[in-house]
Formats: sequence, C-alpha cells, structure tokens
Amino acid sequence: MNKILKITGYIILITGAISMIAPFLWMISVSFMTEGQIFAQPPKILPQPVIFSNYINIFQKIPFAVYFLNSAIVSAATTFFQVLFSAMAGYAFAKANFRYKNALFFLFLVTMMIPPQVNIIPLFFLMRTFNWIDTYQALILPGLFGGFGVFLMRQWFLGTGKEIEDAAKIDGCSFVQVFFQIALPSALPALVTLAIFTFITSWNSFMWPLIVTNSESVMTLPVALAQFKGSFREVIQWGDLMACSVILSVPVLLIFILGKKYFINDIMSGGLKE
Repeated sequence: MNKILKITGYIILITGAISMIAPFLWMISVSFMTEGQIFAQPPKILPQPVIFSNYINIFQKIPFAVYFLNSAIVSAATTFFQVLFSAMAGYAFAKANFRYKNALFFLFLVTMMIPPQVNIIPLFFLMRTFNWIDTYQALILPGLFGGFGVFLMRQWFLGTGKEIEDAAKIDGCSFVQVFFQIALPSALPALVTLAIFTFITSWNSFMWPLIVTNSESVMTLPVALAQFKGSFREVIQWGDLMACSVILSVPVLLIFILGKKYFINDIMSGGLKE
C-alpha cells in the first residue's frame, strides 16, 4: 500500500512538473521558428530548421537593449535596498527594545494585507508632486520597503542565538557593529531568499512601470513587451514576441539557480537556534 501511494505521489509530481515546464519549453521552441512553422498543421514541436532571425529582429525593431538595461537597473537597486532595509528593520524588531515595538510591527503586517492596487493612485500623485514621473526614482523608491521582507528577517533573527552577539557587545561592539559584522553575515540564507523574491517581483512588475513611464529612456521590459505586441496588432509577429519573452525570462532563472542553495537552506532551517 505504501509503495502504491509513493508511486502515485511521484506520478502526480511528474505530471505537475511537466504541465508547468511545457509552456516554457514551447515558448523557447517557437522563438526559433518562422511564422509558417508556428502555424503549420499538424503543429510542429521542434523548429525545422532552427532560425535566429527572431532574436535579431527584436533588437532592430525596438531599443531592446535600453529596456533590458532599465529593468536591470530598477530590479538591482530595488532588490539591494529592500533587502538592506528589511534586514535592518527586522533586526531592530527582533533584538532591540523600544516603545511601541509590537504596535509598529503590527502596522508592518497590516501593509501585507492591503492590495497593491489600492496604493497606486496615492503613489502616483506623490510621484507627480515630486516631479518624478518618467524617472528612475518613481520606478525604484516605492519598492524599497515591504512588510514581507521585514517579517521574514525578523523571524530569522528571532531564531538566532545570542551568545556570539553578547560576546561581541562585551568586547565593545555597538548595536550597529553587531548587526553589520555578525548578524548580517549569518543571515545569508534569509537575505538571498528575500533577494530572489524581490528581484522576481521587480523584474516582472508591469502595472506600476506602465503608469509612471512614458518615454523609452526609462521604460522597462514588461511594458516594452506589451507595447511590442501592441505595435503589431494587425499581424502579430509571434516568433519575435516569443524571443523577447525568452530573454525576459533568463535573468529570473539565473537568479533563482544561483541562489537556489541558500533558498533551500532558508526553508529547511531557521538559522542558529538557541
């Protein structure tokens, strides 16, 4: 009976994995096909022959390199500062003693319950007040703080031991020195996990960049991808569109692969327990 349940579980997992990876593999395959191959009957699974013109076309038809660089700058800056600020706030909530600490932390948790769409209009008017519409500031600043990141880092620091930190304080280290020299390096799995989530969210962000960008000089890839499709409404070049989507997916996959080890460690353990 146990063997049957185990085999059934593997079948379900394999089926689920195939159903999730199949669209991605199909996207890659289509990106190397001509329009005739894409709409051929019966459908072709693999490109015959393989062509690379779709990837060349996206650099010729739109300023793809500019969009890619914009997305990289916005995602990298958002990820770095959100991870740093979340670690600082999480450590303070976990280790420091100050008035209204629990009430303030509760407010951070409340922000996680508010749909992001609710904040779009107030944020837009705030960005317009500072004349930051169509700038990097409008794309980066609203993403520098997040309740989830603070919650994640607080839970990590609550699970770490105090012995090393207490020894450092006895040696004369200040609260800030203990954070940067001891607590922060020991929280690498949690930091990488938060960085992965933040980068993916920022890289794939569409609604907010669509609202606050007008010019190509600061436009990000998801917005450019939507406009790329919209510029060919009469005859959509699906091969070009899939090639653009493949390149859009590569950084996310690389970030996850590079941080997978720490991501798994964060899930499997809670740090150095007391």
